[in-house]
Amino acid sequence: MTRHTGQLDVLPSSRPSGTETRPSVRGDRPQTRLCDLSVIIPLKNEKGNVEPLHKELTEVLSGKGYDYEIIFVDDGSKDGTYDVLKRVVEGDSRVTLIRLRRNFGQTPALAAGFNHSRGRVIIPMDGDLQNDPHDIPLLLDTLYGPEPYDIVSGWRRDRKDRWLNRRLPSQTANWLIRKVTGVKIHDFGCTLKAYRREVIEDVDLYSELHRFLPALAVWNGAKITERVVNHRPRIAGKTKYGLRRSAKVLLDLVTVKFLGTYQSKPLYFFGKLALVTGVLAVICLGVAIAHKYGYMTAERVNLNRNVLVPLASLLAFFSLQCVLFGVVSELLVRIYHAGRDDRTYRIREIHRPAEEHPNGADPPDLENRA
Repeated sequence: MTRHTGQLDVLPSSRPSGTETRPSVRGDRPQTRLCDLSVIIPLKNEKGNVEPLHKELTEVLSGKGYDYEIIFVDDGSKDGTYDVLKRVVEGDSRVTLIRLRRNFGQTPALAAGFNHSRGRVIIPMDGDLQNDPHDIPLLLDTLYGPEPYDIVSGWRRDRKDRWLNRRLPSQTANWLIRKVTGVKIHDFGCTLKAYRREVIEDVDLYSELHRFLPALAVWNGAKITERVVNHRPRIAGKTKYGLRRSAKVLLDLVTVKFLGTYQSKPLYFFGKLALVTGVLAVICLGVAIAHKYGYMTAERVNLNRNVLVPLASLLAFFSLQCVLFGVVSELLVRIYHAGRDDRTYRIREIHRPAEEHPNGADPPDLENRA
């Protein structure tokens, strides 16, 4: 992808590219011609928002001259959203509709959109009209600005939501995610973000991990920044978010932390637990021996009557179990990466000097040499 250093009206990659093709993010569709950007919108029961959102997106993106596609993902709607989406698709060749068999959730719906996209830049956004399509050029200008980035995250600094059941849990979760992941952005929950295609190609999405996608990409070497975006009040439909999601976020945060820190070396995680419990076992046994000789107690206590002895045995057994769990996990990780032919590293760029060969001779064909 060519990087751009000026004001962005048309993406730098939108120049004629002949038959330039590339497979989808996870290979769910055949190779197709790349476009400038893909806008991916998961929807569930948003019948009243579909047509206004499509109209506003078309005005913004066409007005800027982008070569774009819009992918709507119907995540099990039951209010007639699918019928409205079919009418939109029939009237606009730049729109793709993906209908899931049932309601799988926002993360799987986004993953379906990612897997069927063909944009060099991928921009997910909500389908409730609270994200403003007019912020998309701002994200793209930042992505290709004088200091290029791999991810530009939207920040809903002035949110138009209720404080108690939406803003307060969101602020708490964002603070906790920043502390745990080390990624310094303010709004992990804002769906409106701009991703270079290559930074999310190797990220698997499941559960509710879409909000942690910036952290997962940064751990793979992506460069991230954020921009304040407009947030509008909902005018149609009902919100799908609530306090029940807070518990899911906390549990997913544990998963993300483990994946980011110990995915390639799980023995380090279990080894730390084994070390702590082993030290506690030694301390308990030492105190029990001291009690046997009358130290730290009013009278002597035999080892067979001291509760610290079975406790030390239990801790020692748990320490051994942690070591064994770590060894087994190491083997499973090696099998996992070997089975997928997966890389444990990510390359941003490669620079090589031009090779010179005497008398203009071609380089030797090592691959076909007998």
